[in-house]
Amino acid sequence: MLHIPALRLGKPYTSLNKTQLVHHVTGETIAEVSQVNGSQIVRDISKMEEARNELQAIPMDKLMHMVKEAGRIFATDTLPCGDQMQTFEDYIRNLSSTTGSPMVFCRRNAGKVEYVLRNIDTIIAGLTRGLDMSILDTGHGTQDGRTLCFVPTCSSFGAILPSNSPGVHSLWAPTPALKIPLILKPGREEPWTPFRVIQAYLKAGIPPAAVNFCPTDHAGAGEILRGTGRSMLFGDSTTTDPYKNDHRVELHGPGYSKVLIGEDKIAHWKDYIDIIAESIAANGGRSCINVSAVWVPSHGKEIAHALSEKLAKIQVRAYDDPHAELAAFANPDVPDRISGMIDNLLKTPGATDTTEKVRGTPRLVKEGRCAWLLPAIVHCETYDHPLANKEFLFPYASVVECPQDDMVKLIGPTLVATAITENKDFAHVLLNSTNVDRLNLGPIPTNRLTWDQPHEGNLFTHLYKQRAYQQSGF
Repeated sequence: MLHIPALRLGKPYTSLNKTQLVHHVTGETIAEVSQVNGSQIVRDISKMEEARNELQAIPMDKLMHMVKEAGRIFATDTLPCGDQMQTFEDYIRNLSSTTGSPMVFCRRNAGKVEYVLRNIDTIIAGLTRGLDMSILDTGHGTQDGRTLCFVPTCSSFGAILPSNSPGVHSLWAPTPALKIPLILKPGREEPWTPFRVIQAYLKAGIPPAAVNFCPTDHAGAGEILRGTGRSMLFGDSTTTDPYKNDHRVELHGPGYSKVLIGEDKIAHWKDYIDIIAESIAANGGRSCINVSAVWVPSHGKEIAHALSEKLAKIQVRAYDDPHAELAAFANPDVPDRISGMIDNLLKTPGATDTTEKVRGTPRLVKEGRCAWLLPAIVHCETYDHPLANKEFLFPYASVVECPQDDMVKLIGPTLVATAITENKDFAHVLLNSTNVDRLNLGPIPTNRLTWDQPHEGNLFTHLYKQRAYQQSGF
């Protein structure tokens, strides 16, 4: 059986405590993963300053070249995966088998990771707003006539990772290029991507002690968040809420992303159905940038029906079908709970699942060990209905009617907002809103991002702070 070890300070570690990964369709055991405990993590974190010194000794231009090479290696080479070797195609199949994400999704999302690594100079230029990166070699320098000085905020960066989509790994991947060591806790069903990225880093020449792979339990994850100077946490609101006031932890929870149609464009709503549908259903609806609500000043019922007719065509397909558009749930109890929650909330007057009516079949589909949720568009008559601002791990969105003048103050926290309008006053309100993290003005799908503009947080400003600096006679 394939065994995936922990990687601690550059050395593989086999534990007596292991978790098993099973195929979401057959239940067959695919691999076992060694676990580390909290005390081991604390011990390793205490040695991260040495690992950071190793990265600091590598000039930035050489480090960037290593990361670019790691991108090529990640996508093309046969790499160690525990006690076996793994081709890229093996990786895609393993990833799909334990997460339930179709292979076509896995390949597409792995491409995002490859792109970030191969284009690390462009990515970091966007994160730093064009900083001359040689300044990080000495800590200070001159650019455009200004003296600049940057100091790290931490000796190591921790990431508590999810299992739902490998594309999120592109967010932490630039860390070694910024001379900060990594401590990664993989999602239970998705050790494949972080382990493969680390192997690509190692083959490209990144110091082994700077890339640590630490599968662990909830307590161990807490030690990573407490012990590393800066970190990144993925999870639902119950996971992320305890850290929402901790500036050291960058949170990646529910996005509550939205499309807003202005009064000047609502008469032409039919022109935007394809854009809205893509924003809802891309990547199986499993990303924080997927739309979970469509806010309109009128025509809500017609828009909900049109979206339902389009999304009702999406059907369950096998994980290896190149035309698959939905991800299975690795744990079939999860979609049961989600569907039950929606049904219970639909009992509150003022909301209708229009997609289920159009399709004529239930949203929950079961087949053997597998379960899927078919798309659901819920028309809400008022903005305060309990289903008006919910987010789920499948293509779900509410359609909510609300006067344009009230939208921005009522939509709540919104990771990505696409505002379809040419009204300058409405655009001005949106630009000044504190609710919206990323704003698309015009008919731009929320899932289409530019890598030089991070949609949630900024890794460079998380890992470095600018310091006042003067020198004389040095």
